[in-house]
Amino acid sequence: MWRLSVGLSLLLLSCSSIAGVEIGGNRVIYDAGAKQASISVSNPDDRPYLIQSWVDKNPEAGDGDETFVTTPPLFRLEPHSQNSVRIVYTGKSLPSDHESMMWLSIKSVPSTERDDANRLFITVKTVMKLFYRPRGLKGDPASAYEKLNFSRRGGQIYVSNPTPYYISLYELVIGDFHVKTPPTLAPYKE
Repeated sequence: MWRLSVGLSLLLLSCSSIAGVEIGGNRVIYDAGAKQASISVSNPDDRPYLIQSWVDKNPEAGDGDETFVTTPPLFRLEPHSQNSVRIVYTGKSLPSDHESMMWLSIKSVPSTERDDANRLFITVKTVMKLFYRPRGLKGDPASAYEKLNFSRRGGQIYVSNPTPYYISLYELVIGDFHVKTPPTLAPYKE
C-alpha cells in the first residue's frame, strides 16, 4: 500500500514540475470608463517563459488590430512569479450602443538550456474573448441571457439577442440534441 502512495506522490510531483503558465481568467471585459483592463499571467514552473500578447479581430486570420494594444507585448516571466498583461484602448471608433468583441491572444514559450536537446517543449497560445463595453448600456449583462428569443421556422431553431451585450452560451440543449459548440450571440442579431 505504501508503494502505491509513494508512486502516486512521485507522479504528482513530476506533473507539478511541468505546470506551465497560468492565465488569470477566460475572458476580459473592458469597461469604456476605464483607462485599461488587465489579466494576470503566473508562472508556477521552475523555468522562465517568454510571454507574447496581442489583440485580433479574427484569431484564425491573425489579422491584428489597432483598436487595442497590449502592454508589455513581449516579456520574460521568471519562475514562480506573476505579471499582468494590460490591454489599452487606442481610441479607434467603436459602436457606443452595444458591446464589441475582439480576441486576446497570449502565447507562452518555455526557455531551454543546452542540455535540453532531447526534450520536447510545447508553446501554448491561449485565445480568449475581449469585450469592449461602452458606458450607459441598458439592462444587466448578467441577466441578458434571459431576454433571448427562440423560434422555430421551417424545421430549424433560431435564436435572437435583443440586448446590447454579447451572450456566450455555455450549454445548449434542444430536446435531446446537445449542441457541441454553443454559439456566442452578437448584440441585436439573430
